[in-house]
Amino acid sequence: MQKRRHSILGKSKVHGSRYLERARLALEQSCAECIKCRRPITRGYDLLTRRSELVVLQTSDIEFREDDTMRVLIRRSKADPLGMGRIAFSSRRSADLIGAWLAWRGPDIAPLFCGIYQGNPINRPLGTTKVKLIIKEAAAAAGFGPEDVKAFSGHSLRVGAAQDLLCAGFDTAAIMRAGGWKSINMLDRYLEFAEHNVWGVRA
Repeated sequence: MQKRRHSILGKSKVHGSRYLERARLALEQSCAECIKCRRPITRGYDLLTRRSELVVLQTSDIEFREDDTMRVLIRRSKADPLGMGRIAFSSRRSADLIGAWLAWRGPDIAPLFCGIYQGNPINRPLGTTKVKLIIKEAAAAAGFGPEDVKAFSGHSLRVGAAQDLLCAGFDTAAIMRAGGWKSINMLDRYLEFAEHNVWGVRA
């Protein structure tokens, strides 16, 4: 159990919106087809998903909303053995990226995030290993050092988003709802290293 705690917290200091923004901009400058690289990063961050949850999303699981965000059904996950699922929502930027991705990918592919072979989308889900690789490549492209790049993983999106929500002023109930946590003790482990200055908003 102690080993698992180190695995989560040891990587959490560098994972947040500053990383996401740096990685996104680096990919835009270095990758002509950056939409293919950015889609899992932005999407996983917004939904606070594990990479195993991200890769099983189906096109039918998403719904574009009138406020330009998206409603998403997250299917069975590690914390949901009965397969009840949970509902999550995306930002407008993420919804725009997904809309552009779907326009390029076409309507006849079931997995939301499919593989790409010789520049063409294929009707096969993106693998969890590929998601991890995309995240590490984004960190490297953003100028992070080797040790930081090594620390990034498929879990970085979930950890960073949880910490950013806390720093943005959301309470633990809202964060638990957004990320599907059932235990405040587990969420506490994700938030321990968040740079949350409660005095920063005071004069």
